[in-house]
Amino acid sequence: MRLLLDTHVLFWWLIDEARLSPQAFDKIRTKDDEVFVSVASAWEMAIKVGSGKWPEARALLDDFEGLVSAENFRLLPMSVAHVRDDRLLAAQSMREGLTIVTADATLRALGAPSLW
Repeated sequence: MRLLLDTHVLFWWLIDEARLSPQAFDKIRTKDDEVFVSVASAWEMAIKVGSGKWPEARALLDDFEGLVSAENFRLLPMSVAHVRDDRLLAAQSMREGLTIVTADATLRALGAPSLW
């Protein structure tokens, strides 16, 4: 399976694993699957850190590429095709054939294969 971590799942994986569902934790931990992190997650963190809504994400944002690489996750770039669709992570998941790992019921309802 090819997984795409949503922004909060990435944060929880790196900072607070207890927030992950057991199924999500196991799929990410086993390293049997290819795990992707979208550049859109760095963008989302930057917006929320800059607005003061998510100050605890600052440390992740400061070394985003290093943290992603240290976990052997693959960085997924954004394309114009991804941006045209309504929700960026759902669009990337569907266009790239990835299963999105998310606790967000709204994101799961958009039709992308999901895991939680």
